Amino acid sequence: MSVETEKQRWQRNFADLLQELRVAQTGVQILFAFLLTLPFSSGFPETTTFQQDIYIVALLAAAAATALIISPVAFHRALFRQGRKPELVRFAHAMATGGLAFMLIAMVSSVLLITDFLLPRPVAFALSGLTGLWFLTFWAALPFMRRNWGEPDEDEDTEPATARPDAV
Repeated sequence: MSVETEKQRWQRNFADLLQELRVAQTGVQILFAFLLTLPFSSGFPETTTFQQDIYIVALLAAAAATALIISPVAFHRALFRQGRKPELVRFAHAMATGGLAFMLIAMVSSVLLITDFLLPRPVAFALSGLTGLWFLTFWAALPFMRRNWGEPDEDEDTEPATARPDAV
């Protein structure tokens, strides 16, 4: 197996990032579509001012997440064939991170909106807080705790995996 060149590594990193964005994009687009239709449902006029404010937060956060998660595509179009893949990967990483942050806000706000509509407000706040902690556990805490476990990332390797005696 040959050693990956820097250009190949940047290309692989970009392809990996695009795959991740496809997953996130689907989720945020479904949530955004739901939020866009909500004011036109028959029960929406029964919402309180607080619920309408939470709706606006969720809607704007979903819109921001959608923009950030899709932005690497527009950036790629602008830089196409200019040999600036490292810049593109760094930008796409930052936009994906921001998109996930806004997606978290949209998800928690949506849970708060629905639970506040159906349950007493203290229960809605508790469930929304637990939802936020749940997302942060799997999107931030566990990945960052896992960063130093086991083998170094293949991006940090200077030799092919087959050259290491401990490679599985």
